[in-house]
Amino acid sequence: MKAYVIHENPDWYPPFAAAFEAEGVDHEQWLLGEGRLDLDAEPPQGVFWSRMSASAHTRGHVLAKDHTRSVLNWLEAHGRRVVNGRRVLELEMSKVDQLTALRAAGIAVPRTLAVVGGGELLAAAAELPSPFIVKHNQGGKGLGVALFDSVDAFADHLADPDHQSPVDGITLLQEYLPAAEPRITRVEIVDGEVVYALTADTARGGFELCPADACAIDGGPDAPSLFALREDFDHPVLGQYLDFARRHGIEVAGFEFIETTDGRLVTYDVNTNTNYNPEVESVAPRSGPQQIARLLKRLIAEEETR
Repeated sequence: MKAYVIHENPDWYPPFAAAFEAEGVDHEQWLLGEGRLDLDAEPPQGVFWSRMSASAHTRGHVLAKDHTRSVLNWLEAHGRRVVNGRRVLELEMSKVDQLTALRAAGIAVPRTLAVVGGGELLAAAAELPSPFIVKHNQGGKGLGVALFDSVDAFADHLADPDHQSPVDGITLLQEYLPAAEPRITRVEIVDGEVVYALTADTARGGFELCPADACAIDGGPDAPSLFALREDFDHPVLGQYLDFARRHGIEVAGFEFIETTDGRLVTYDVNTNTNYNPEVESVAPRSGPQQIARLLKRLIAEEETR
């Protein structure tokens, strides 16, 4: 048996391939976005890891989300073991889904208004204090996230010919949370355990804080990394994240939060196709890709026994 990795961006694959090979995991990529699916055929035996990205459409793979939905339905209908399965895909693709689920679990999230279409955007913005944040419901990498000082500034943005509407037609307007320090923290979880926490420098990186080499911001050869290991981080939110992941069948994810000037810890994103920063990986006590490889290796052995 082998591990089948469902995604759409081969540029992100090398760190995982290296970890699989180091752990002796036979693996194959399934790159989705177009193609056919024989509903009368049976899937191959093996373990399937879905890491389809909410930002697939920004790389021209507009159909990848629905292609993945179909493939995961097919796999699960045949009883195949899927890591981050069909339910998790919906969390990845919708910040509305994430935020409502987080709030229901008792985890603090930003005040958010979701607007379908464009007709009520300005009216909704007027309900929030300025400044406020605007983002796409189906985003990724911080794309489409912007801070506006006023409703008028937002109106000018909407009127700009270069304005890009969200791919699913849903825009989120959120309260702006002043940070105690210019950073966000991301907690990496694999197989029911916290692997480590890292910080991202928002003063230099802004909202585009993808940690992978494939989407690195060019700051010159001497520029310090935007990312750093957050050593010895311990907080009750870790237990909340692990419980949330268990309840929703999430086996691989990064949870992102901000610590505010008034002492709150507010979670704003659950990234279920998490990537790992190589500089943080080099000093972290454990490796994210290695933990994933070991998870898949264990699941393959269980499937072979079954």
